Amino acid sequence: MSAPLDSLLDLLDLEQIERDIFRGLSRSAVVPRVFGGQVAAQALVAAGRTVPADRGAHSLHAYFLRAGDPGAPIVYSVDRIRDGKSFTTRRVVAVQHGQPIFHLSASFQTYEDGLEHQADMPAAPDPESLPTAARMLPRYADRFSDPGVVDRLIEARAAVDLRYVDAPPFGTVGEPREPRSQVWFRTNGKLADDPLLHVCMATYVSDMTLLDSVLLAHGRGGWAVGDVVGASLDHAMWFHRPFRADEWLLYDQESPSASGGRGLGQARIYTQDGQLAITVIQEGVVRVPRS
Repeated sequence: MSAPLDSLLDLLDLEQIERDIFRGLSRSAVVPRVFGGQVAAQALVAAGRTVPADRGAHSLHAYFLRAGDPGAPIVYSVDRIRDGKSFTTRRVVAVQHGQPIFHLSASFQTYEDGLEHQADMPAAPDPESLPTAARMLPRYADRFSDPGVVDRLIEARAAVDLRYVDAPPFGTVGEPREPRSQVWFRTNGKLADDPLLHVCMATYVSDMTLLDSVLLAHGRGGWAVGDVVGASLDHAMWFHRPFRADEWLLYDQESPSASGGRGLGQARIYTQDGQLAITVIQEGVVRVPRS
């Protein structure tokens, strides 16, 4: 296991300070706030630790309320909303400096057989044929006003091997494209056989690139280029089938709409053998800076 992945796993291993109260630490992100995927993953860890082990997470719905302070711990308070015969529901509020910064509702279900169908996996190149972030990102160093951005991006993604199928938004600034993007990802090392861990790791990664397709539609490079400012507003995920986050997953993303200073991203995550594992939808603030 790589040292960055080890560090990320430590970040997700929350300290339990009361029956339904947990505390998590943060680390510096590329921007001066807590990375949204970290808060969502930690909140799901907190919820999952209050649920019987035979009930897997099948959905989450969350709102980002305030920017998190990476220099302070986050306290996660879990409400046991319902424990039914098949489904368990939990609500989690993340608090910093006495104020809620994030709210999550998650549902868990015992496994059962049922009807089966899925959308077909789209075409995508073999992930092993694509460059790693460490090889790809330096190509675009001249696009950023801050020369340290590339190193911070590489460091932030060191725990995860994330590979773009096509050029990222900052690679084609000023060239509007189809509002669709694809990345392959997996952790940089093997994970334990804990389904909750794999779900939480996918939740962590899901916030990294989902709004890229919004930027592509308008030829914008993103916050690091400086031609937009933005932040995640809400996030929803549905976990359809078992998967492993330490094996290749295709994140197929698109944006059906942007308006009112907001952009919507929706995506499907497939296993390498074509199983639809996760559906994701997120809306974020996407604003053009005023001159």
